[in-house]
Amino acid sequence: MPAGRFAPSPSGELHVGNLRTALLAWLFARSTGREFLLRVEDLDRARAGAEAEQLRDLAAIGLDWDGDVVRQTDRLAGFDAAFGRLSDAGLLYECFCSRRDIAEAPRAPHAAPGSYPGTCRALSEAERADRRRTRPAAWRLRAEAEEFTVTDALAGAYTGVVDDFVIRRNDGTFAYNFAVVVDDALQGVDQVVRGDDLLPSTPRQAYLAGLLGVPLPEYAHVPLVLNAAGQRLAKRDGAVTLADLSAPRTVDAVEYDAVTAARVRDVLLASLGLPQGPLAQAVDAFDPAALPREPWVLDSPSATFASARTR
Repeated sequence: MPAGRFAPSPSGELHVGNLRTALLAWLFARSTGREFLLRVEDLDRARAGAEAEQLRDLAAIGLDWDGDVVRQTDRLAGFDAAFGRLSDAGLLYECFCSRRDIAEAPRAPHAAPGSYPGTCRALSEAERADRRRTRPAAWRLRAEAEEFTVTDALAGAYTGVVDDFVIRRNDGTFAYNFAVVVDDALQGVDQVVRGDDLLPSTPRQAYLAGLLGVPLPEYAHVPLVLNAAGQRLAKRDGAVTLADLSAPRTVDAVEYDAVTAARVRDVLLASLGLPQGPLAQAVDAFDPAALPREPWVLDSPSATFASARTR
């Protein structure tokens, strides 16, 4: 069954920007007859209780999902198998560079800023053995392309850098750009909807999907929610989670009433130009071509979401 997905990292509560992206992923999937899957990306960061909080908040704004929630840490065998295929094909090599080494390394004049300069690509076995004595190795992809083009439902054709990116870090953890490709393939995800801050990494993932021989999903990278300073929304911006908004509060000497999850849902729908109320109405009205293409700027979360105000 074709499927879309939402895949949060369980590092803390979801803020309204995360919830808006989740809502969009749900709308894309449901409006195209796909299943909607939830995946907890817990390889890297996990705070006790965060997963339960996130699932609670997604359900509170009306989202539902198909099947059981999948956790990356329960699927390590799939990552190991894909890693083995790349290794057997000679597409991986050990890298001993620190971040400082990479930042200070000379690059070709045409090289993209921040791309890996290939320092460890041609090390001899003797050189690798010597470096293993002082530093554990990460594993990088031996890429044979410098760039790759993907087609995005909102951004159109997008060409980005493909360098020898990390597949497995030197602490043994599989890197995001690898894990996300393997996860989507294992789950049958053929539609990836996520924030447009991840668009620059998508050419690497699409190139890797080709090497692994797995189908390329349809991509839709949606605009983020920004704060008044034009920066990506974060918890430091005030009442931006359902838990924070659900309690009365005072901001700049103004008292705001508690905000319900239904009110948050309705404001998020309005920001997308969709009818407020039960999500079935939004599915019927959903048209990706009509979505806003600019970020949604949230000047004052309390004022935006408050259903009433007491001075």
